[in-house]
Amino acid sequence: MEMAYVSAFAALGGSVVGGLTSGIATWLAQRSEIRAGRRAHQLSRREDLFQDFLCDASKAYGQAMMSNQPDLQELISLYGMINRMQVLCLPRTIACAERVVQETVETYFQANKTAQDISTLVKEGSGINPLSKFAEAAREELRTFASR
Repeated sequence: MEMAYVSAFAALGGSVVGGLTSGIATWLAQRSEIRAGRRAHQLSRREDLFQDFLCDASKAYGQAMMSNQPDLQELISLYGMINRMQVLCLPRTIACAERVVQETVETYFQANKTAQDISTLVKEGSGINPLSKFAEAAREELRTFASR
């Protein structure tokens, strides 16, 4: 009779171990999938935020080059994006974004540029692309975040 109990307990023990192993493996796989999904979502949010900031900031800078009248709604929108960056992004990216807005505001108080002035700036490669450092910081942040 003792042999029957030993066999029964061995079978039950094997079933329990097999069930636990399967359950733990499933739990780990789901956990990994959830993390990957969350990471992809966060990466997508950053990409969208950076894209929106680049588009809006380039429009604001272009307007600042040709006008002395700041578009307050545009500037407030840029600051709103920077505030979202403060929640999601690295300090270097935020600092570059703040510098872009600062340069844009300063440009409003400079003499308006003519088409000839802009052509000269493009040829010289100076003062025409205040977004380059931000774009570089954003690209590096996305690369770093994606490689984790």
